[in-house]
Amino acid sequence: MSIELNTKDGHVTITNEVIATIAGGAAVECYGIVGMASKSQIKDGIAEILRKENYSRGIIVRQEDNSLHIDMYIIVSYGTKISEVAHNVQSQVKYTLSKTLGLDIDSVNIFIQGVRVAKD
Repeated sequence: MSIELNTKDGHVTITNEVIATIAGGAAVECYGIVGMASKSQIKDGIAEILRKENYSRGIIVRQEDNSLHIDMYIIVSYGTKISEVAHNVQSQVKYTLSKTLGLDIDSVNIFIQGVRVAKD
């Protein structure tokens, strides 16, 4: 699926993969995030950290009527307050997508797939 926008300059199509990549990039910049995890990873109970080019594997972009919902699967750093990290990710993703693509996001749902000790 994709989002179709008509502007004064022409027609713009934004795919869900682009939205997911931008959202993933915004999320990993937040304090307390070790990385993105695959949404279907549960193999041996170990969450795989996704590389930058695979962020869309850890994010689901859903369109329902005229609303846009994002589900993100992340791995947080040990010793951080999970609720604060999740709130910061939600705020940052909404802000980044609003400023970059001009999209209004109705919800950003965070799913914690693991806790890791960050390597310095």
